[in-house]
Amino acid sequence: MNKKQIHLSIADMGTSEEYFIQKAFITNWITTGGPNVDDFEEDLEEFFDESVHVAALNSGTSAIHLALILLGIGNGDEVICQDFTFAATAFPILYLNAKPVFVDSEMKTWNMSPIYLKKAIEKRFNKTGKLPKAIIPVHAYGMPADMDEINAVANDYNIPVIEDAAAALGSMYKRKKCGTLGNISILSFNGNKIITTAGGGAIISKDERIIKQAKLLASQARENTNFYSHQQTGYNYRLSNICAAIGRGQMIVLPERIERRRKINQYYRKRLEIIEGVNFQKEPNRKFYSNYWMTTITVDQRKTGGVTANDIQLALEKENIESRPLWNPMHRQIVFSNSPFYGDGTSEHLFKNGLCLPSGSILTDKELRRVANVIKRTLK
Repeated sequence: MNKKQIHLSIADMGTSEEYFIQKAFITNWITTGGPNVDDFEEDLEEFFDESVHVAALNSGTSAIHLALILLGIGNGDEVICQDFTFAATAFPILYLNAKPVFVDSEMKTWNMSPIYLKKAIEKRFNKTGKLPKAIIPVHAYGMPADMDEINAVANDYNIPVIEDAAAALGSMYKRKKCGTLGNISILSFNGNKIITTAGGGAIISKDERIIKQAKLLASQARENTNFYSHQQTGYNYRLSNICAAIGRGQMIVLPERIERRRKINQYYRKRLEIIEGVNFQKEPNRKFYSNYWMTTITVDQRKTGGVTANDIQLALEKENIESRPLWNPMHRQIVFSNSPFYGDGTSEHLFKNGLCLPSGSILTDKELRRVANVIKRTLK
């Protein structure tokens, strides 16, 4: 008999989404924009409580693309990007015919190394005579990057920061919410994130002018006239009223989702951290508060009798349990093979030895035990 599949991270729906969706159907407002979109943006602004402004979009990728456009990034410009991330962080750089420059992670957070960030800026200036036009750090798997150090380097060279908080809704750095720590920040509401709009994202800034311009560009750059008027290139990037309805319902349960993901992380650590050679991505100190969107481990085969992260993944797969390797660094991807990279191999080490464990808030305690027991048996 086949065992029930345990997924890595799937949507966890509450009880309010249907109400907001039904409201959209009753008003027959289903397409892009609409009352749910406006209200969802207000919900997010209230959550951050940092005098921020929000534009809801159809994806986090769209948000990064617009952020780069709003910062004036264009043909031939260099943009520094975290190496240890999903490709969607870096692809928008290519959309604008700009050039990504990849910076390695530090082991403390698994996120952008401030040391190599500074080296990358200096070396690019020495080579090209120009400074990079933007810096994109990422809060990988929900763990905040060391934003004080990153912002300090950025400020030294007057380079704006685009904060990729796609996976970090609810995470905090020095009690400040991720999503408020860059010149421009972005979120993702993809189906596997801590809350979802069935695909969607947002762009955030404390500068209201930036968000007004983002909304204009995301709405095909249609001017506010009684006829179709366009003064610049626009994009069809706005979130739909139906998707925003889901988001409104999800915002109600966001605190519960964060709490559950953190408890899942605590459960795995209690069961597995005692095993020599198993290490978790975890908060380095009290400055960091992670939503633990994804619980992730590295496996040191020198201490596990030769058992690797890949061995654990295969053992889980046999039990119909989904897991996934950590991010394959961007500088290793064929599409970015000509892009400069600055680092010491930390991101490659994480990819080679790491694994994402099932982390969805919908997981039951029984399913968590099943996952942990397979891992313990494999490592025994």
